[in-house]
Amino acid sequence: MTLWERHSGLVALIALVGLALDQALKLWLLFGYGLGMSGPVALTPFLDIVLVWNRGISYGLFQQYSELERWALAGFAVLATIAIWLWAAAARRFITSLSLALILAGAIGNGIDRLVFGAVIDFVHFHVGSFSWYVFNIADVWIVAGALGLVYDWATDRGGDATK
Repeated sequence: MTLWERHSGLVALIALVGLALDQALKLWLLFGYGLGMSGPVALTPFLDIVLVWNRGISYGLFQQYSELERWALAGFAVLATIAIWLWAAAARRFITSLSLALILAGAIGNGIDRLVFGAVIDFVHFHVGSFSWYVFNIADVWIVAGALGLVYDWATDRGGDATK
């Protein structure tokens, strides 16, 4: 296994495009639109744009408040990113590499938030009646899409060549 394998170029491209979209939208919402000062924006009866600083991981679990915890979580994200890159680069099937590239885009995007701001910028809020889904961001969408792709990959892998 090396750092550059068959699907590495495509993995890098997808991860960079996903990362750029995530960061551009977050920065625009923060500094262009001024979401922190303007408050929530109702897009539909069930979808709002709000500003939430997530100091934890998925679903706000494991909230981090000290600098040591923040940097430990950021360090873990760096190690996970390296491991995901190696897995994606060496993957036998295209769907595996694609899925891992999406996860990379999301992990790096949220990691940048954590390093720069001390918390992840979440802003998409789905709700229906009294039911409120958690607040998430585009990086989270990439991670979930990548995870679903890995499930699909696992469910359809027959151990043969993916090009057949």
